[in-house]
Amino acid sequence: MPSLANDNFINNHTTYSITTSFINQANINQVKFDELNQKAHNNYEEFWGELAHTKISWHKPFTTTLNNTKAPFYKWFEDGVLNVSYNCLDRHLRSKAHKTAIIFEADDGAITKITYQELHTKVCQFANGLKSIGVKSGDRVIVYMNNSIEAIIAMQSIARIGAIHSVVFGGFSSIALADRIIDAKAEYIITVNGYHRGGKLIELKKMVDEALINIDKNIHQIKHTIIHNRTPDLNTKITPHQDIWWNDVVDNQDKECIPEWVTSEHPLFILYTSGSTGKPKGILHTSGGYLLGTIVTMEWVFDYKDTDCYWCTADVGWITGHSYICYGPLAVGATQVIFEGIPTYPSADRFWQMIERHKVTTFYTAPTAIRNLIKLGATLPKNHNLSSLRLLGSVGEPINPEAWKWYYEVVGNSKCPIVDTWWQTETGCNMLSPIPGVQALKPGSCVSPIPGIMAVIIDENGNSIKPGESGYLVITKPFPSQLRTIWNADDKFIKTYYPQDIADGRYYIAGDSAQLDTDGYFWILGRIDDVLNVSGHRLGTMEIESAITMHPSIAEAAVVGKPHAIKGEGIFAFVVCKKDSSIKDLSQDDKTTLTNQINAIISKEIGAIAKIDEIKFVEGLPKTRSGKIMRRLLRNIVRGEEITQDISTLENPAIINTLKL
Repeated sequence: MPSLANDNFINNHTTYSITTSFINQANINQVKFDELNQKAHNNYEEFWGELAHTKISWHKPFTTTLNNTKAPFYKWFEDGVLNVSYNCLDRHLRSKAHKTAIIFEADDGAITKITYQELHTKVCQFANGLKSIGVKSGDRVIVYMNNSIEAIIAMQSIARIGAIHSVVFGGFSSIALADRIIDAKAEYIITVNGYHRGGKLIELKKMVDEALINIDKNIHQIKHTIIHNRTPDLNTKITPHQDIWWNDVVDNQDKECIPEWVTSEHPLFILYTSGSTGKPKGILHTSGGYLLGTIVTMEWVFDYKDTDCYWCTADVGWITGHSYICYGPLAVGATQVIFEGIPTYPSADRFWQMIERHKVTTFYTAPTAIRNLIKLGATLPKNHNLSSLRLLGSVGEPINPEAWKWYYEVVGNSKCPIVDTWWQTETGCNMLSPIPGVQALKPGSCVSPIPGIMAVIIDENGNSIKPGESGYLVITKPFPSQLRTIWNADDKFIKTYYPQDIADGRYYIAGDSAQLDTDGYFWILGRIDDVLNVSGHRLGTMEIESAITMHPSIAEAAVVGKPHAIKGEGIFAFVVCKKDSSIKDLSQDDKTTLTNQINAIISKEIGAIAKIDEIKFVEGLPKTRSGKIMRRLLRNIVRGEEITQDISTLENPAIINTLKL
């Protein structure tokens, strides 16, 4: 595979050293890091086995670490018996019963705190309530809720009784919800009547009712829907014998619920992720290996300390919310912030207010959120006391260097390491990331695999590539937290993640292209299907977008390919200006000047081959409520294709009309 990038883009970035004060207090220093890597290379199974024995509380310890007899359907710690909820709650009660587990901040600013003892009691009561209505081990339960303490209670309760949760993001449409109910063959739904987000009322129970109308009851039927009465003054439709109020489920339930002890390979959850065909894939994660991954990454990547106040801004409907809100932080006994609203309501400094108010030490958010915050007020963080911060994190997509530098210098006051994490729904937890007490940082690089993750970059034949060349990012050995299969689609699992046409199916294929620099740092260049082929040269969209945002007037960009009579594929960019450079104020001459300046930057950073053929200056990009740019929509637009996919998940569906050419 030819190089995706000119050396200027990757090798000419400033390296940022970690402060001595951070290194001195870090969980993992250079000696420990080297020791972990050496152990993993010397005896891979023993490495993970020792961690599993020490980090997890087992009801019955395992004797077999890895069963690979039916590869790639790997099994980890399979004869061990445990309960994930027990590991997140019960084992902390002796020492942390009165420690705050969750600080919940509602959209309107109301704050609720709950201790580990209180959370344990509520989970036990709700778990007993679930059993009272017929939920049993192995049953699938849909959770369709807002970010809230109740969402965590629901997920933990389902895990406690050995059932399987499938959380559906609250921004998904009723059709998307129905698809997931049918595919999982779920018989129970837990939802909320309504909640406010950004000041707007969102009625999820109505969406559930619409979804159930779309399901043929002769094929599948929901037994019960449990409704949390988040908005008491809302007129909520109740279907007798099917709908049950949350309070009625927990009333008079015992405050103790003995966990359902399950094997390590017992399914914990199904989480649906987008497929290339548009049909969602049900990613299946099991119990022991997944839990271990979230624990070690909390300790290694996030350098968790018992005094931390940790805040991951993700939604529980995504894998980040599963791993780094519901399970990882609770498994290590952390105090964490959960936020119901959006970063710009009621004002653009809401995030900075919350960090100051709750004295947040660890802040984990998405590059999209960072770029939006720059656009809405780059100086706003300076108006708040952010001195409590000691570690920053980035998740969801590669972060462009300019946003990284602002995040580091303005938000972190040039003292907080940034853990730029690469991972997927399928991997369950962080795979590549700086270990903050060890490695110097480069803006835009996820640095290296964490100990125990054997990641390399290869060509189609499985050969390792040289620094400066791009290839397929693969993981060469199985790892405990990886997906076990696609729900009800074992063949698709193999074809998607172990395809025979790449390295003969020997490795887990991440679907991302990547590159090593001359220092051995990893750079994620984007999805393999987000690679442009311009005049025979393969160009990564991420690197082009990063170059565009180096222009001081540009906040954000999204690049897609457009058919070109000569090049085969031309480069089309949708570009968002910063607040003080609104497109409403730009003349045609201004746009021409900006286009020329942007292309000059691209020529310098990447090469003339990557210059933009067409630019459309826009007020915003089509994003889901989690901040993901829906590039497939942009491809439809530039190719003049009809948009047939569901756009109800967009934060602002009306934006589509402003993007049309």
